[in-house]
Amino acid sequence: MSILGRAALLLALAAAVYVVYAALRSRRPGGRAWETSAERAVYAVCAFTTLAVGTMWVALATDSFELRNVAEYTSSTLGLEFKLTALWGSQAGSLLLWAWILTVFSAIVVRTNRNRNRLLMPVVMAVLMGIAIFFLLLLSFVTSPFETLAQVPAEGRGLNPLLQNPYMQIHPPMLYLGFVGLSVPFAFAIAALVTRKVDTAWIASVRRWTIFSWLFLGIGILLGAKWAYETLGWGGYWAWDPVENAAFMPWLVATAFLHSVMVQERRGMLKVWNMVLVILTFTLCLFGTFLTRSGVISSVHAFGESTLGPFFLAFIAVILIASVALLVSRLPLLRSQHTLESYISREAIFLFNNLLLVGLAFAVFWGTVFPIISEALRGERITVGQGYFNQVALPIGIALLVLTGVGPLIAWRKSSPAQLRRRFVGPIVVAAVAAVPLLVLTDLRNSPAAAATIIAGVFVTACITGEFWRGMKVRHALGGVSWPGSLTSMVARNRRRYGGYVVHLGIVLLFIGFAGSKGFVTESDIAVAQGERATVAGYTFVNEGSDRTSDDHSSIVSVTMGVYRGGERIGTMTPGVETFAVDETRSSKIAIDTSPRRDLYLFLTRLEDNGLARVSVYVNPLVAWIWVAGILMFAGGLLAAWPGGPSARRERAAAPADGRAPA
Repeated sequence: MSILGRAALLLALAAAVYVVYAALRSRRPGGRAWETSAERAVYAVCAFTTLAVGTMWVALATDSFELRNVAEYTSSTLGLEFKLTALWGSQAGSLLLWAWILTVFSAIVVRTNRNRNRLLMPVVMAVLMGIAIFFLLLLSFVTSPFETLAQVPAEGRGLNPLLQNPYMQIHPPMLYLGFVGLSVPFAFAIAALVTRKVDTAWIASVRRWTIFSWLFLGIGILLGAKWAYETLGWGGYWAWDPVENAAFMPWLVATAFLHSVMVQERRGMLKVWNMVLVILTFTLCLFGTFLTRSGVISSVHAFGESTLGPFFLAFIAVILIASVALLVSRLPLLRSQHTLESYISREAIFLFNNLLLVGLAFAVFWGTVFPIISEALRGERITVGQGYFNQVALPIGIALLVLTGVGPLIAWRKSSPAQLRRRFVGPIVVAAVAAVPLLVLTDLRNSPAAAATIIAGVFVTACITGEFWRGMKVRHALGGVSWPGSLTSMVARNRRRYGGYVVHLGIVLLFIGFAGSKGFVTESDIAVAQGERATVAGYTFVNEGSDRTSDDHSSIVSVTMGVYRGGERIGTMTPGVETFAVDETRSSKIAIDTSPRRDLYLFLTRLEDNGLARVSVYVNPLVAWIWVAGILMFAGGLLAAWPGGPSARRERAAAPADGRAPA
């Protein structure tokens, strides 16, 4: 196993080096044969890396404990699904996953661009394979996933109990799909700068890649939040942990890019800004990888101490310096074709949106790295708490939410007062009407920000719903088709636009879920003996007995809690604690009862021998809408990126075979 895996990685490294040489050589006159050779070599890199991953998975599945990664992250009692998950449970395995996804994406890029973007593709291949070389060097010579042990243990240590969760089978790969996918827009941006083809052709080529990468990264973040919510036992889902922030920052900047490219396409503006956003997004992806693998931060998500930090810092510095130098050298080619004519225009709204998103990303970055900087300069690590992040993110988040509804209703170039009245009177009235019961039924002294967020969410929903209604009404009147038919044909003809609206509706639900769970949460610690009861926020919890079970893998203690409201039994909840046999580590088994209005969340802190159960109780309003928002965002993102239709034909026209912009 070790020899085959190491050989596959070395062959992949050699092939990647050849791709860079052949791709750059093909840019000389008569270099078409070299370009074809480079393309075939990209497929070879993908094949060799796939062989390495397959070898690692076979080793994990067959308990090949002679490999350090297998012995330290699996055991014979572990289920097959978690043995395979152990690939990204280890540091070397996670880097192997990154390299594999990168080479697969590179092969897809070569395949899908075989008849277009011919001037860009040599540089695109060189950049992607240059990134692959960095990871393959680490895997071959610094932290090999195929390292062997001098003495083979009879049993492995097993996977961290916190990772033995279905969400951890999906969450890391989704993040990697997002992280690695964002290297493709970066490669095309660098290619556009190198070849001086800085028109909209490169944007048309990477739009779908950016949407899918942004989508996978966002869903990965939400799955991580779901995992934390159901596993860590603190009643929440987001703690501004450094590794959470590491994924959140590139998602914010990628969101800004997806909005600002529309300004460049429509008005020929923000060309330099878009290049900066692409470079910054990819750099933040590398920075997030550095955070989790350098050992400089403490996090439940991070790997332990390692020697990889200096390598990643050096690579990030090279990428950043080279990219910025190239961008500066091409500034004369990136002049805007138009200027901002009015602050009440769609391009102005998108610009404000961008400034807020990048400002929030910088604030999160500063809060994340400040403990590292303080320790380096003063020898004392000053921790930045959730209070800082919440204080910064709250006003920016509400402003972004409002702009989500305002942007689609504002005209390009300039909006007149009559247009503004016609578009916004209805949503403002709807938001005002919705605010009345909220003001009456809630104590705004305790949660004014949450109430403001919900009211803003209603306003945005009214704005977006109005856009759907106006489009349907026009098609129904002109085409004589049914209302459902009007909706279907309208969306099919402009998937990108209406898919974006669906994503915006998902963002609204996300904010409403945040507001409810953060602003109106009730929490309490109760201690109840068997047969006794305790009441929290109108819910009565009755201890109906405890249970203890065990097998070769683990032992579980749990308590059965009957749940009542107004004298009526509404359910049974069973929080517990699982202790794993391999290393005696413990993992909480959270009990959650979900409804559209609230979550009941029970965490067993201790079960006494006499049956007394100590339980933390959380009543979290509206949390379910956070997960519904993820589904809606995923559906909207797929709709926006799905090929076909008039918008897709316009994209193909913008990226012709020779790489030049259409006439």
